[in-house]
This record gives sequence, C-alpha cells and structure tokens, in this order.
Amino acid sequence: MQTRVKICGITNLTDAETAIEAGADALGFIFVPETPRYVAPPDAAEIIVALPPFITTVGVFRNAELAEVEAVAAQCSITTIQLHGTESPQFCTQLTLPVIKVFELQNERDIYTLAAYKVSACLVDKPKTIQTGTVNWELARKARCHANRLILAGGLTPDNVTEAIRYVKPYAVDVASGVEADKRQKDSGKVNAFIKAVRGIDATLN
Repeated sequence: MQTRVKICGITNLTDAETAIEAGADALGFIFVPETPRYVAPPDAAEIIVALPPFITTVGVFRNAELAEVEAVAAQCSITTIQLHGTESPQFCTQLTLPVIKVFELQNERDIYTLAAYKVSACLVDKPKTIQTGTVNWELARKARCHANRLILAGGLTPDNVTEAIRYVKPYAVDVASGVEADKRQKDSGKVNAFIKAVRGIDATLN
C-alpha cells in the first residue's frame, strides 16, 4: 500500500503547487488564529480554487464551534476536517465531512482514547510541550491497532521519514516544519526529498 503524504501549513499557491508536483496526496490549511501558519479563509479559498482535481484539502481547526468549522469548510471547498483540540467523539460525528482527529501521545494511556472516536483517521503527534524530536514511534505503532487509519506526524523530516514508516507502518505521514525554509514558506528541495523518501520506502515494503 502506498503511504499517503500530507503537506500541512500551506499559506500560498506556490507552495501548494510545489507539493502537488512533488506528489503530495493532501494539503493542510490551518484555520487556528494566532498560530504561525494560520491562513485566512478567503486566502485559502483563492489557493484551493486554483488546485487540480483529486487533491485532498484538509482544514485544520482547534476547539472551534461546529457552525464555524462547517462555514469555513464550505467557503474554502475543504474536503476533510482535522481537529487538533479537545473535541469530543460526539462533536466529530456531527460534522458532515470526513474527520481526522489528532492525539498527542505522552504515554500508553493516551493510546486507548483513540478507539472512542469513530473518525476517518487518527493522527498521532508529539505533545506541544516537546519542541524537538519526534513523536514516540513505539507508542505510535501500538496506537495503530486502535485506529481505523493512523496518520503519523511530529518531527518528521526527509532524513527520518524512511525509518518512521519502516517502524510504524502508518496509513499516511504529515509534515509541516520538516519541509520548510521558514514557518510560512516551504522549501521545494525538502518537499521533493521528503516525498521521494516516502515513495522509496514504500517500494521496499510492498
């Protein structure tokens, strides 16, 4: 199975096109104000309308009201919702679009919360308090048994994504800072190297 790749934190059309040309399956647009990669909905809509078909567009939210999430998704033609806050399982089921729920893994107890969420995919990340390094891959691998589809995030780069996929075997990988020139601009060389590394390890595992 081919590992899906999501490039997150898209803020401009050039970066979106770079990611697509490199082979990205999905692009993430962050609608959480006061975060470094926030993009205003009108700006995201302008980017998304210019994209080719068959690219998944993911709107990232954190503890937003249901009406706000639905309104922004409709305005921007978002195809999937990603929830980064303390949203409940019930909240997730109220959304009309596919949902990715994010879980920060600190210990094994966190793994068992995944099963309560009937969502399209579970994304595992490192805790926000940890500024460097990656999510604990051992916890991520164990979490895979409790998720419908596991997306691996947290500190991934072109240098470590091969080993991460080999060890965890996720449904998809998600990267933002690991392929950036700065917090609002992607590095085309890193984007291409990241996706090339993913496709390379896929070829050896399949």
